[in-house]
Amino acid sequence: MDSTLLTTRLHEQFGDRIQRFDTHRSGEVVAYIGADALIDVCTFLRDESDLDFNFLENLCGVDYLGRTPRFEVVYHLLSMKNRSRVCLKVGLDAVNPTAPTLTGMWQTANYQEREAYDMFGITFTGHPSLDRILMPEDWIGFPQRKDTPLGYEEVAFSINEAQINAHKPFAQE
Repeated sequence: MDSTLLTTRLHEQFGDRIQRFDTHRSGEVVAYIGADALIDVCTFLRDESDLDFNFLENLCGVDYLGRTPRFEVVYHLLSMKNRSRVCLKVGLDAVNPTAPTLTGMWQTANYQEREAYDMFGITFTGHPSLDRILMPEDWIGFPQRKDTPLGYEEVAFSINEAQINAHKPFAQE
């Protein structure tokens, strides 16, 4: 499927609910949308017979510490019939990162949403069993967040990197 055709169809259907489009170097369309438009956009992409994005390939969380919105959930959808992909990116705020669940549309979203919850603390409303999947139940915090210290070390940023590295074993060599 041509990327221009896909962006045109999405823009005609959703207008301003699509915040912006990008095209990956492979020709894959990337659409930035709000969490409130996620279900409608996914339903449209799945149910339109000429689009037929019938498979949720991947869903993952991303933490952009220091950026607004801080969190993103990235969805990769595949149309086997058209041999094409589309990427949806949903930006979420830092205080309460919440997106609607896609488990009613694609069962594969179940474990992938649980992983994003477990690693980043992103909540998926309507999820049938949003429990930890990788970390122990008594684990405090979310290990993939960029403000989580690694192994009880202070987090090194560009402003304090030299100061942090001076105390590490490789600095003694």
